[in-house]
Amino acid sequence: QVQLVESGGGLVQAGGSLRLSCAASGRTFSSYAMGWFRQAPGKEREFVAAITGSGGATYYAISVEGRFTASRDNAKNTVYLQMNSLKPEDTAVYYCAARLGDGMPVTTKFYNYWGQGTQVTVSS
Repeated sequence: QVQLVESGGGLVQAGGSLRLSCAASGRTFSSYAMGWFRQAPGKEREFVAAITGSGGATYYAISVEGRFTASRDNAKNTVYLQMNSLKPEDTAVYYCAARLGDGMPVTTKFYNYWGQGTQVTVSS
């Protein structure tokens, strides 16, 4: 069982930056690939970024590539999402998710555990 707790969301102006954190429980954090997803009001949850258990590989949605960076510190059981050059369309609740094993799927059904989400609001 893995418990995930996101933090770092907030209100920021367009062009600004935020760093989200996701702290995980458990002793085998490096065995889990981690994903970031977001959900805006009235829309489906969508893939944002993923990172392998070792942190050696990442994958991004086209909409955020070049602006967002996923990283992790396995010693701290924490994964991060650095978000730069934020746009109003980035406004959403952001979720981290864990998947046991390899791969960086972009579909929610392949992730086993989810955090409660953190709100990110980007004003124009």
